[in-house]
Amino acid sequence: MKVTQEKLPASQIGLEIEITPETTKQTYEQVIKNLASTANIPGFRKGKVPRQILLQRLGVIRIKATALEELIQDGIEQAVKQEAIPAIGQPQLRSSFDELISNYEPGKPLTISAAVDVEPEIHLAQYTDLQAKAEEIKYDPARVDEVLEKERQELATLIPVEGRAAQIGDVAVLDFKGLLAKTEGEDENAELKPIPGGEATDFQVELYEDRFIPGFVSGIIGIGLGETREISAQFPDPYANEDLAGKAALFTVTLKELKEKELPELNDDFAQEVSDFDTLAELRASLEERYQKEAEQKTKANQQEALLAELLKHVEVDLPATLIEQEVDAMLTQTAARLSQQGLDVRKLFTQDIIPQLRARSRDEAIERLKRSLCLQEISKRESIQVTPEEIKARVTELLKEYPDEEVDPVKLQSVIENELATEKVFDWLLAHSAVELVPEGSLTPTEVEETDAELAEAEELSGDVDNSESTNPE
Repeated sequence: MKVTQEKLPASQIGLEIEITPETTKQTYEQVIKNLASTANIPGFRKGKVPRQILLQRLGVIRIKATALEELIQDGIEQAVKQEAIPAIGQPQLRSSFDELISNYEPGKPLTISAAVDVEPEIHLAQYTDLQAKAEEIKYDPARVDEVLEKERQELATLIPVEGRAAQIGDVAVLDFKGLLAKTEGEDENAELKPIPGGEATDFQVELYEDRFIPGFVSGIIGIGLGETREISAQFPDPYANEDLAGKAALFTVTLKELKEKELPELNDDFAQEVSDFDTLAELRASLEERYQKEAEQKTKANQQEALLAELLKHVEVDLPATLIEQEVDAMLTQTAARLSQQGLDVRKLFTQDIIPQLRARSRDEAIERLKRSLCLQEISKRESIQVTPEEIKARVTELLKEYPDEEVDPVKLQSVIENELATEKVFDWLLAHSAVELVPEGSLTPTEVEETDAELAEAEELSGDVDNSESTNPE
């Protein structure tokens, strides 16, 4: 078999394959023989249909097409093997099938054109002496006090209050009913409309303003036991229930019970109740160590991200379609798993109509992810950065001790650990051979970032099948 190679864009190898006359004849004759043994033609037993009758009934074009399909599949497979091409994905036929049928004559040579994807070549112009900036995340000692205070709040004892009005920090038990306030131009004599779901009995709330719609808690402050008061409030805009967004409301509230929190003392007994430590000092030391380590890890992650962003400026890679599609598949699978863990019905989000749109939207991110991983792999190869079996075993043992009750696939775990350790080693090598300037937190990115699940929002937007409504209680 004569094969001519041609380098094509998108990391493809073009193949021009010339199939020998003997093969084109042999395949054609074998197809006729197979059809003769299986064809049901009235008046003839299977396997006894004369050749001419078979050709007349089935048609030469059908027989040639059947033979051609075998010639194409076998020809491409043999060509890839003969030329030792490290193909990925399924080969693609570049020739027109109709033209091949017209040109195909059993006993004469046949030339077909195909293309196969191969692993891309990574061209790294520079990967040492990189210059970048990264935000330094500093340990905040106040976090320890915040955690301890939160635990105190969780263990608080509720003590009934008498003889004073409600104040911030109290726990109140209320009856309330909400009505929508009249809008400008509305008939003054018209009755106020009830707020759907805006009514409750024996509703227990902690009196902190930021937990409810503006005006609700501040209106409760100062109410005495048994007192009823009308409170003006306003739903924020935007709001989960779009019909209420930005609208003014009037709540009739009756205070039935009032309690205040009695917090436990911060001492060794407290530490023993909320943790496995015997003393408060040990608990504090553990929390301090955890948050210091967390700050260091976030700083290192910022350094790695900054280096990677700079590294991508110096890389050229022509990605094959096969790798891109595989990465998109992996991204959608990961997204579906996360949404499923959140209790969402993935089948409603990932419908047959939605999936093509999700794939198109994921393509750019998939390309970015591939470039990142291929860059790191290339550096690892060039610098002979390797992970030893001992390092993998040590990390696996450490994780199994940390999560003794988790059921894990040891083979899969070892593979994941090997990839993580390899990535860590490459980043450590890059940090040692580049300069990353640490700058104060917030100086490179906006100080206020709205944290949203972009994948979930996108899927919900496309599907329109998710009920995103929330209770209209004043929370």
